[in-house]
Amino acid sequence: MFLFGSVVSSSLFVSGVMSEVQADQGYPYEGMVVVKTEKSFKALADDLKASIKENKMGLVTRASASAGAANAGITIPGNMVVGVYRNDFARRMLTASVPAGIEAPIRFYLTESGDGTSVLTYRKPTAVFAPYNSADLDAMAKELDDIFEAIAKRATE
Repeated sequence: MFLFGSVVSSSLFVSGVMSEVQADQGYPYEGMVVVKTEKSFKALADDLKASIKENKMGLVTRASASAGAANAGITIPGNMVVGVYRNDFARRMLTASVPAGIEAPIRFYLTESGDGTSVLTYRKPTAVFAPYNSADLDAMAKELDDIFEAIAKRATE
């Protein structure tokens, strides 16, 4: 498992370990949450989509290098970025900080491991919005932290 090193916090899920990792784990930002699952890439992608809907958020964007490669006849491990947000949060975000608009939607990153399992990674919304130094944005981001954690937990259990 790659969850060694500077683990800030962790909680055990039914089929994976969720932990917040720091830059020495290969991620350039604070607040990254990495959940290793036993699920296949397809199962994780399907379950993430369902969890986003169950948690009343919108799947706003989806990009997949592996799907693009497959269209070109090339096989690479599963890889997908999924942008998630909701209009009421967008309005609150923009009221608090127009420059923060570049951060939306907030992304989940799905990757397929060599052993057929998959990993779900995302950056906590509080970490995403922290640089904007806005109390209103910070309050909104704390709400989003709970929602994103719930989405990740449901998708990976």
